[in-house]
Amino acid sequence: MNKKTSILSFVFALAATTMVSAGITTELASDNTKVYISQRPKPAKRLFSSDAVEMKIAEVTKQLTNARLRWMFENCFPNTIDTTVRYYTTEDGDDDTVVYTGDIHAMWLRDSGAQVYPYIKLAKDDPKLQKMLRGVILRQFKSIIIDPYANAFLDPHDPNPDHHWMSDKTDMKPELHERKWEIDSLCYVIRLAYEYWKETGDASIFGKEWEQAIALIVQTFREQQKKDGHGPYTFLRVTDRQLDTMSNNGKGNPVKPVGLIASAFRPSDDATTFQFLIPSNFFAVTSLRKAAEILNTVNNDKATAVQCTSLASEVETALKKYAVYKHPKYGKIYAFEVDGFGNQLLMDDANVPSLLAMSYLGDVKSTDKIYQNTRKFVWSEDNPYFFKGKAGEGIGGPHIGYDMIWPMSIMMKAFTSKDDKEIKWCIETLMKTDAGTGFMHESFHKDDPNNYTRSWFAWQNTLFGELIIKLIDEGKLGLLNSIQ
Repeated sequence: MNKKTSILSFVFALAATTMVSAGITTELASDNTKVYISQRPKPAKRLFSSDAVEMKIAEVTKQLTNARLRWMFENCFPNTIDTTVRYYTTEDGDDDTVVYTGDIHAMWLRDSGAQVYPYIKLAKDDPKLQKMLRGVILRQFKSIIIDPYANAFLDPHDPNPDHHWMSDKTDMKPELHERKWEIDSLCYVIRLAYEYWKETGDASIFGKEWEQAIALIVQTFREQQKKDGHGPYTFLRVTDRQLDTMSNNGKGNPVKPVGLIASAFRPSDDATTFQFLIPSNFFAVTSLRKAAEILNTVNNDKATAVQCTSLASEVETALKKYAVYKHPKYGKIYAFEVDGFGNQLLMDDANVPSLLAMSYLGDVKSTDKIYQNTRKFVWSEDNPYFFKGKAGEGIGGPHIGYDMIWPMSIMMKAFTSKDDKEIKWCIETLMKTDAGTGFMHESFHKDDPNNYTRSWFAWQNTLFGELIIKLIDEGKLGLLNSIQ
């Protein structure tokens, strides 16, 4: 070792010691020329802490040999609890948790359910974490009771809430941030509650508020089958962005009642073209069956359970009849949206539920031939919202527009893949398109990852952590450690 190398080594060691003493973790790259400084808030500024989450971070980072991947995992996995979780207790001492999306101070039912989902498997070993998750679920039930048609809610503890969309022409309420009707909002609530119950054995969440919420979910799904006319929901917004409002005086494009459930908006919060959104209808089928299991096992409510299973079967039958399109290149694939009149929209959007994500959510089997054909279609230039450039390739959507790839789509490709080369490519692409921030973003330009949207989007961050843990649990540690 020469004198210059010795001095550099001393400087790096001193910097590392200083940052660790300040509560900041560092990682040196394999060539000892790069210092990865943790992007997490200092412990005193984290909104919520969990011993189980910290232990999982330590366990995973100890196994990963790629310094950059270690750094990104450590930044991303705890991002939801570090920066978006606000845990309270009610006047009667019960749990109550509000989860912001990140840079927007409101709680989306979908986002909040997805953001905390990766922590569920750690909850049984951490009572504090379990209480926080329990609070999220109870807050979601309360939100549905306020309005089952709303997608996003304000923090009731916020002294200065942002009533940004109160001028929307729909049945707005002071508790709401936004009132865009999206099937998946209600499905994510059931998914979170069901998996929490299965992992922890805690059935205390399924009390009166759950019973009220599930009754409203079934009622809303039935109303949006449109069998008795349009139903009570309309939405209009004064905007120059067409996808933020609905056509036909707030009713959207017509649908023919065929058993499917209409969704006015997509998981992207963009208006649907044809209101029978196929991925969300698949999600509704599995969610209703999970709800029925809860109702039968915990509540002994056979009548409501039958309503759930009956509706699930009806939607499933309609999906088999109306959701499939015979593509000249790919064979039978699932359409993205249909209207019951025979019109079908062929595309996919990165936001989950998507066609690509259906096997991730458990809505179809990964071996399903139609799903596999669909998977090939959506990850190709035959999908209008698939983009490929110098920085990478993936699926975007009209929410951001042309040439903007969502890391979420790359994660879904990895989640749903059985091909090690494909999975490795996904992780490598995610690692090189973070613009050096150590975080996932909403989207990045296909030719320039430094051109990205939303620097603080907790759902995608925590999802990245979930993916890395899943791969390790499935014996893919060697694959991850093969990344240079």
